[in-house]
Order: sequence, then C-alpha cells, then structure tokens
Amino acid sequence: MSRSSPSEPAAPRQTGRRRSGRPGHDADSVLRVAARVFNERGYDGTSMEDLARALGVTKSAIYHHVTGKTELLRQSLDLAMDALFEVTREEGATSGPAIARLEHVMRGSVRVLVEELPHVTLLLRVRGNTQVEKHALERRRQFDHLIADLVREGVVDGDIRSDVDPAVASRLLFGMVNSIVEWYKPDRGMACEEIADSLCRIAFEGLRTHRG
Repeated sequence: MSRSSPSEPAAPRQTGRRRSGRPGHDADSVLRVAARVFNERGYDGTSMEDLARALGVTKSAIYHHVTGKTELLRQSLDLAMDALFEVTREEGATSGPAIARLEHVMRGSVRVLVEELPHVTLLLRVRGNTQVEKHALERRRQFDHLIADLVREGVVDGDIRSDVDPAVASRLLFGMVNSIVEWYKPDRGMACEEIADSLCRIAFEGLRTHRG
C-alpha cells in the first residue's frame, strides 16, 4: 500500500489577498483574534463590528488585511488543516511500520492542536453551512481516510488487532485528540508532550497485539 499522503481537493479561489501589516495589528494577529471571537460568539453571530471591537480598531483597519470575515474564516480553517497535513508529510509519518507512523501522526496532531488551539477549535465546530466550511470538512475527511488507511496497514502487519474496524478505530483515536480542545488550558496543566504520551499510552496499549 502506498505510504504517501492522499491528494487533497483543490482549494477554492481566494476572495482576497492577504495584505501587508499596519501599525497596531499585523495579518497574523488579526487572524488570531478573529478565530478567538468566532469561537466565543459563533461565526454567524460575529459581525465585523464585533471583530473591530475585539481588536480595538475600526472596521476599515480590518479591511486593510482581509476582504471580510469569510476570508478570515477560510484562513483560519486552512491554517489548521495545513498544519495537520504537514504532520503527515514528516519522515516519521512516511517511513517505518504503520503503527509507528500512526503514533507519529497522533503525536503531531496533539502538537498542532496545542500550538494552533483557536484555529483547530474553530475547525472542529464548523458544520458545512458555507462553501468555505464545506471545503474544510472535505479536507477533514481526507485526513480521516489517511488515518483509517494506517490502521488497515497495521492490521495487515499484525501490529493492530484484526477485530477492530479501521474506520471506527480512526474516529475513536482522533476523537480522543479532538477532545483536548474542550479542556486544555495553555496557561496551566500538562505540557504538550505529556498529553501526547498519555494519549498514545492509552490508545496503543489497547490496539497493539500481545505477542508471546
């Protein structure tokens, strides 16, 4: 079975260019604050006035960076998915036994979630109400299929139990990863590596076959 990442659907045409920064906020800080406000108020419940208030700027200052909140949503969702797919292209995810590659992707996904928490949280809350959201959900399905393929390879290799449905296993594994957004606090608690260690210990002690 091929160990390369699956091809992704083409991204929709961008609605505007990401412009250069201006005093007070650059494009990255505008995006970071927008993701936080979208998570707090809901995307549909957030207006450009709400974003301007959270940033402490005028609406025209936001339009210096983006064409509107749709572009901010697209950038945020793309940032999260791009980071997750980047994990699948790392050496640990492309070489070695399938179960080791699966563990690498899980650990990398925890790292992405912690580092890009507002954007991943937003990604996990979209429901496909707009074309931007539908595209993000399609990319999530591509990622899910990759994980299920790794589980299938692990079964063939004899490292993962054959009585575990690969699609169900992949959903359960990443359900564990995704649940971190509900309780993780960046300013306190476990470090990213500790979370990944605990998660993988729980997951793979239940998945590995016991030989001899």
